[in-house]
Amino acid sequence: MSMFGGIDAAASGLTAERLRMDVISNNLANANTTRTAEGGAYHRRYVVFEPREQWEKNQTFAGYLSDAVQRKMGRRVGRGNGVRAVRIDEDRTQGPLVYDPGHPDANADGYVERPNVNPVSEMVDMITASRAYEANVTTINAAKSMAMKAMEIGK
Repeated sequence: MSMFGGIDAAASGLTAERLRMDVISNNLANANTTRTAEGGAYHRRYVVFEPREQWEKNQTFAGYLSDAVQRKMGRRVGRGNGVRAVRIDEDRTQGPLVYDPGHPDANADGYVERPNVNPVSEMVDMITASRAYEANVTTINAAKSMAMKAMEIGK
């Protein structure tokens, strides 16, 4: 890993946590949406992350594939290289049904499906994403400070 590997890994965490906060904000904004373009109530979304794999410059292609297989089997190989967002999934669990026969989205029995967004848990997720973002910023600042101190050694 290069001298800037830690900064690169933390930067990938910044990007991932920013996306996570955007998705959580979208969930909170749609906490009362009973009709979407796809039909039905809004379903909360969440981001799926996975570790980034990096092909080392001195590594053979066969070695890279071997490491990838080891990672897929759940074994830790080499150093961490950060994280990347794989996809944004939708939580398809049904939201609570509320009896409101006058609502335009009510079914034949008079029930309206509400979004499955829990604002309290979304806010907890927002706080954890914010703290993770702050931790990555602290990591970048520490790495930057160490690099500056290392350059001062040569003086």
